[in-house]
Amino acid sequence: MHYTKMHGAGNSFIVIEDLRGELGSEDLGVLASRLCAAEGVDGMIVLKASAEADFDMLFFNSDGSAGEMCGNGARCVSRYAVEHGIAKDAGNIRFRAAAGEITGRRIDEELYEIRLNDPSVVRLGCRAQTEHGAEECDYVELGEPGIPHAVVRVTQAELDALDALRERGRGLRRSPSFPRGANVSFYCPTGKNSVRARTFERGVEDFTLACGTGSGALAVCLALSGAIPDGELDVDMPGGRLHVSLRVAGGRARDMLLAGPTAVVGEGEFEI
Repeated sequence: MHYTKMHGAGNSFIVIEDLRGELGSEDLGVLASRLCAAEGVDGMIVLKASAEADFDMLFFNSDGSAGEMCGNGARCVSRYAVEHGIAKDAGNIRFRAAAGEITGRRIDEELYEIRLNDPSVVRLGCRAQTEHGAEECDYVELGEPGIPHAVVRVTQAELDALDALRERGRGLRRSPSFPRGANVSFYCPTGKNSVRARTFERGVEDFTLACGTGSGALAVCLALSGAIPDGELDVDMPGGRLHVSLRVAGGRARDMLLAGPTAVVGEGEFEI
């Protein structure tokens, strides 16, 4: 069976088109861990037929666990769907993930934008317990069921001290304060509407080059705390820059858009 290898700002995926149900009873989690290990990518995305949208998106982390959604992955499959004729309108791509319905659009050949799920849970100013002690953070879940994110402000020096930061990320990711675990985004401001960030992702169990939903969670926390009153945020991650825009109404963040680059980097075949 055929697959395409893609990445969004360095966050890498295997994309499989299974609109006719050829995968059958294949254990997709096992398949994901096998193919991700072989290709050295962060996750696997399967496009399934949908009666209500252009397609359904199933997302799996590199360890085989299922994820609710993936922002960079959603931008990549938006491009895939346009270039393979699955989405008929490049300005209104519609698909469903476990976290809810997603819409996307093509800005140019490589740049795609998606609407992220609205936050269903927001807790600013939390204290999360870890084996190393309590960490101050914010907590956001995007969608329903929500993608869990912890957001931690650090200094530039802390952001660049990767070994120490990885230990903090590992501790927060498995904190008992987060029953389903959490992705952990560390950030430091670099300007009025810009930050540098790194995200330790559950299911990958390490930092990835970029995290789309992590960037969205960051923007939610900064917007609700008044740090970005215009709702615009550039997030510079190791793999590239992502842009998030949102609006705040009635004390809630909504209508969040994530834009960034996509790339097709290879193809392959696997046996089922």
